[in-house]
Amino acid sequence: MATRGAPDAAGGTGITEQGWLEAARTFIQETLCPAGSEPDVQLTQSVIDCVKNTWLSQGKNQGFPLPLSYSFVSVQDLKTHQNLPCCSHLSWSSSTYQAWAQGTGPNGTPLPREQLLLLGTLTDLSGDLEQEYRKGDVYVKDNTGILTCELIDLDLSWLGRLFLFPNWSYLPPARWNASGEGHLELLSAPVPVCPLTASPGPPTPLPVLYPETASRLLRHRGKLRGVQPNLAGKLVRLSALVRSQKKAHFVLCLGDGSLAGSHVSIVVQIPAQLVWHRALWPGRSYVLTALRVVRIRGHCYRVWTTSPSSHLLPLKPECVRELELELDGPLLEADPAPTPMPSSSQDGDGEPVLVRHSTLLSYSGKVTGVLSQPAGLYEVDGQLALCLAYQQFHSLRKVVRPGVSLELQDVHLLQSVGGGIRRPVLAPCLHGAILLRGFSCQKPETQSFYQAQGTSLFEQLVWERQLGLPLYLWATRALEELAGKLCPHMLRHHQLLQHSTPGNPSPGLQLLAPVLDVLSPPGSMRRNAHKEILEEPHHCPLQKYMRLQTPCSFPTLATLKDEGRCRAWAAFDPKTLLPLPESSYLTSCQLNQRVSWSWLTLLPATSHPAQILIGVLAASSHKGCLQLRDKTGSLPCLILAKHSQPVTDSRFIGCLVRTEKFQLVIERNVRSNFPSCKELNMTGFIQKQQARVYIQFFLADALILPVPRPLLHSATSLPPQAEPTLPDGPHVEQSRLFLLSHKEALVKRNFCVPPGANPEVPKTILSFHVSGIWLGGTQRKEGTVWGPPEPKGEENKDQKVLLIFRGSSVRWFEFLHPGHVYRLVAPGPPTPLLFEEGGPSCIPQRPLELAGYASCLAVQEAWTLELESSPDVPAVLDTSRALPKTSMDDLLSGNSDCLVSFSAEILSRSLCEPFPAPFWAKPGGTRTSRASVKLTVAVEDADCPCRPHLDIYIKEPHLPPPLGLLPGARAYFGQLEKKISRSHNIYCCFRPTTYLQVLSFPPETAISAPLPHIFLAELLQGGRPPFQASASCHIVSVFSLQLLWVCAHCTSLCPQGRCTRQGSTCPTQTSISQASIRLLVEDGTAEAVVTCRNHHVATVLGLCPSEWTSLLESVRGPGKVALQFTGPGAQPESSAKVDEPLTLFLRTLCTSFSVLRPVVLSFELERKPSLVIPLEPPQLQRFQCGEQTLLTRVNPKIRLSCLSIQEPKHASSLGAFSLSC
Repeated sequence: MATRGAPDAAGGTGITEQGWLEAARTFIQETLCPAGSEPDVQLTQSVIDCVKNTWLSQGKNQGFPLPLSYSFVSVQDLKTHQNLPCCSHLSWSSSTYQAWAQGTGPNGTPLPREQLLLLGTLTDLSGDLEQEYRKGDVYVKDNTGILTCELIDLDLSWLGRLFLFPNWSYLPPARWNASGEGHLELLSAPVPVCPLTASPGPPTPLPVLYPETASRLLRHRGKLRGVQPNLAGKLVRLSALVRSQKKAHFVLCLGDGSLAGSHVSIVVQIPAQLVWHRALWPGRSYVLTALRVVRIRGHCYRVWTTSPSSHLLPLKPECVRELELELDGPLLEADPAPTPMPSSSQDGDGEPVLVRHSTLLSYSGKVTGVLSQPAGLYEVDGQLALCLAYQQFHSLRKVVRPGVSLELQDVHLLQSVGGGIRRPVLAPCLHGAILLRGFSCQKPETQSFYQAQGTSLFEQLVWERQLGLPLYLWATRALEELAGKLCPHMLRHHQLLQHSTPGNPSPGLQLLAPVLDVLSPPGSMRRNAHKEILEEPHHCPLQKYMRLQTPCSFPTLATLKDEGRCRAWAAFDPKTLLPLPESSYLTSCQLNQRVSWSWLTLLPATSHPAQILIGVLAASSHKGCLQLRDKTGSLPCLILAKHSQPVTDSRFIGCLVRTEKFQLVIERNVRSNFPSCKELNMTGFIQKQQARVYIQFFLADALILPVPRPLLHSATSLPPQAEPTLPDGPHVEQSRLFLLSHKEALVKRNFCVPPGANPEVPKTILSFHVSGIWLGGTQRKEGTVWGPPEPKGEENKDQKVLLIFRGSSVRWFEFLHPGHVYRLVAPGPPTPLLFEEGGPSCIPQRPLELAGYASCLAVQEAWTLELESSPDVPAVLDTSRALPKTSMDDLLSGNSDCLVSFSAEILSRSLCEPFPAPFWAKPGGTRTSRASVKLTVAVEDADCPCRPHLDIYIKEPHLPPPLGLLPGARAYFGQLEKKISRSHNIYCCFRPTTYLQVLSFPPETAISAPLPHIFLAELLQGGRPPFQASASCHIVSVFSLQLLWVCAHCTSLCPQGRCTRQGSTCPTQTSISQASIRLLVEDGTAEAVVTCRNHHVATVLGLCPSEWTSLLESVRGPGKVALQFTGPGAQPESSAKVDEPLTLFLRTLCTSFSVLRPVVLSFELERKPSLVIPLEPPQLQRFQCGEQTLLTRVNPKIRLSCLSIQEPKHASSLGAFSLSC
């Protein structure tokens, strides 16, 4: 509403005095006089005189007898036209207003001043409601409408009288709240239009009872029959106004004014008397007439209560006399003696030490901030938090804002509540009262729709879930965190914070329920208002509390990703990725290759507080992976329905996911050029580092909540032009069932040419294929069910189909798995031959016809896929969902270039560097070699206890590798290409036809199983021996020994520490030592040739670290020392002179008993087990024993690689060797 004239100028608008008076008469007749009555000249003159006198009272009217700049406003005009907060001060000058407005402080905005004259009748009746529906509120009423008002000190004689309101503020409802009501704040006492006549006192003094007598009278029988006495005393306590569905009430307490004196409680529950709550002022004395005694249900003692004829009067000593009663009759049961309240430093009997007691006090202060209006949380005096949620403060909710002064009677002070709250908290219960002592001059902040949501849900947490204050404060913060994560893009605020009912639960409460159920189990006793207010000593939910350790947090996905990266790189230490004894022998290439890839798993329990993952599940149309999304971003995720079962139901797309059990995986990729292990702590050698962050969890461990349908489009990753536009009317769809038999890899292919592209220049796009069998014909939707399939000509013939997914349709990749039946759904009007050969989506391919496919379809972006439940699948279909696996004999056979399938546990993962470019390759040429990823896996076979090890190589276009290929995980590999290396080892490679399914995640705690302890002869027996094992054996002889120093960059010899490479200079002059030794060992059952390298050589030679270091330093000069032992008793061949001291020492050492000794050997086979090369049969060998010649069959020597060598603890550990000695 526009301002009309300056505040202190009377003629600023050009209105004459006569015109102003005429407008006043019209307004009074229409707004204040009874409808249809004649003009009331007396009333009109009284109103004008009242306005004039109030206007002249300011003393600075500049000679104008009337406020010509002010215009009259009706209640309806305020509600209809005044859309902005405002204030009006008829009796204030400009300086008074400016002084008042300065109370907003530097950050507040004062209420704008308008020149408006407001008149109306004060009443406690809302509209035309009957008397019994009075709620204790006060209204301003005229002929046009009614408006709620708040005032500080109400005189009950004002009700029903016509007033001029000289100083008031009006706060309209928020613009988004079309059905809301504004309210008035009366800043000063209203001015009566007609003078109020003082009510005459009683002709005779009023007989009254004082609190001590009234309290004793409650315990006497028969003294109050037929009598309704009057009670007088000083108001010492006022409870909250409690409203329920049936009745509202409050309790006041009268005393004699002394701290130790007696007091008596009076229950007020007559609807017409509820307005007394606004008129009562603690510290003043009152008389309540015509009281009676009742016994309240659920309360064990009788109490005083008002009757319909009761009145509230100010206590005037000259108008009352004490009623004398004889109290010598029989007594009722006496009140129990009040039990002492335990202090905060001394706990009660049986209470845990952590239980604290709040302090009950009275406090007056000013509101300085709003923490959460829906939750009833405010800041007082800049230091304290104020929680009003444990009272019903509906009327105060719209009044309380920064600048409001409050007096809190009997409020609880709780300190160190925890849960992230650092400041002390004031919280009134029903026992105390919140009294308004001053209005705010500050303009309220514009409240958006979402900021006002959740009021009923927060009330539900207090009144139904019975949460204690620490847990309630944490729950409000948690709901704010969830709203910040999900609203408004993933979920609307009113949906997240809606009131929870049995048929329509609140998503916000469902997300918090698992935590709340543990900390505050449901089913606790509900609050009883009468007991909370009347019982002594006082008991309420705020009396006792425990400091809350923050139970959990709900980080945003962006925060989770950033924290994961930070923690992963903070924990990244190249030295920890390399075994310390081995790292010093690695070349620069080997060193950088070992640190190029590593991974870290973070569990929720490692964070304090524990983290809970919440997001909306989405399927990416750009990457083909599943994602969790919130307002801050997205995170890729790998999900299993449960152990060894993938997610197949696409209905989970768009659902809200909450899980406390998940793994945050960070894969670290590092490009570095460390010269040697000495520089591993120098970060300057790291050239580039990247991290891939994703999440792994089981759906069985998660809470899945559906999201309303209009928001699901954000979870399907469809571009706006790809979303289907359906016609109005019934939903029309057609579909067809198919059994999926095989799924190929998701890679970039160039056979699918996008529409409009040049077919001569194929473009690689992300795509995948699935092959399957049609089950029946096309079906059309009839209402909500699918109709019968269309008949086909060849019902008994399997109709094989190849489906191509490209573009946005790759979002279905994670839901499609072999052995399941799916329904392919196409929206829109029926299209003939849509799923048939020759249809609009069919792609003619001659090779497909040769492969036996009846049709090849390109899945459109608007099509959807649904997992079909078993009852809807034709009964004739009997398919096994077991994944096909290659037999172990075929897998280990010598057949190469064939496709194999198996399940395996991933043992290790490493990055294989590409071969260096040939010297004739030109720099910058198009020929480039890409790195590959090597997985070492242990193949699972139910018939084979010793799992054979295989290497699987992943190359382009399968890089980066799919999610979840981590050491310790189990996976199914389908249609890998089997190859045989030149050293006759079997390995496999990914192909475009490869199907991968992760079966389980790595265990949260690493479990290292000991190697099996065997005899060496077991490696020569039939069956499949273990690839790694340990054996107790004896070192028989040394075949060869080699010690050398090589360049860490090019591995050329480095005599005297100088690289001998010809033609170019290495970038670093760093040399490293390397060592190897070949041994003959036997355990009494068989012999084996063992190769030991580097630090294991020192263990074989029995040298301590200092001796080994000295030996290597003595080799640095020549650069290489090699000894070759040709046979037992033969002289060794050496690369150095035989008579050199170093050679003599090594020759003597290798033939001494310090080397030829019993050991416990851990080993692995030099060549992985396979059937490529059959085992050599035993050979006849001649032995000379004295004069006798023995001829026997001797098994071939086994070739092993040393993993570790340990000294035997005792003789029994030597196994078969101890028996042969």
